[in-house]
Amino acid sequence: MSSSSSDENDEIEERLDDIIEDFIDEIYDDIVEAELIPQRTRSYTERHREGGQHQLSNDYFNDDHSIYSIQTFRCRFHKNKGLFIRIVDGLEQFFPFFQQRKDATGRWGLTALQKCTAAIRLLAYGNSADTVDEYVRLGESTALPCLHHFTDGIIQLFGDEYLRRPTAEDLQRLLDMGEKRGFPGMVGSIDCMHWEWKNCPTAWKGQYARGHGKPTIVLEAI
Repeated sequence: MSSSSSDENDEIEERLDDIIEDFIDEIYDDIVEAELIPQRTRSYTERHREGGQHQLSNDYFNDDHSIYSIQTFRCRFHKNKGLFIRIVDGLEQFFPFFQQRKDATGRWGLTALQKCTAAIRLLAYGNSADTVDEYVRLGESTALPCLHHFTDGIIQLFGDEYLRRPTAEDLQRLLDMGEKRGFPGMVGSIDCMHWEWKNCPTAWKGQYARGHGKPTIVLEAI
């Protein structure tokens, strides 16, 4: 019996040794493969976001010494200054994404003003996400989330008040406004006309001439 037990113990030890050796070989192979794979480092661009916030404030939001006028603000932001500030304050108050926070190094991140300006510029001009980088100082990978969070926040904050069907009072107010302007009984209308395109490029004339006559573009008035 003792000889049989000894043989079984030896067999078990051999199997354990094989398992341990296989495990060590696998770990060694993983280490070697990891060393052979070139490590990719994420590129980082120092955009000086504090300077972007400072310039943005000086351009539009310093009440006494703003460089650009309220009229210029409305033209470039496609809304009046008071409404934009109301939107920024609301998003910053209720959505953590727009709240300025410190990073792991203790440095302050982007402000709500920078994020909302990036979003509204993309919406107003229909540009690509990287076009706001040079002025607002945030990259494309940040500008796109700003746009998504901005639109979602607008819907959640102002949807019940503005994104709804008109009530009877709203319709009556619109009818009264139309009547004062010489359009009694009109809530809204769409009219189209062809306007001659005098300086149409020669290569495009066939697309805008409708097969005959001079090239025109369609204007719509609502």
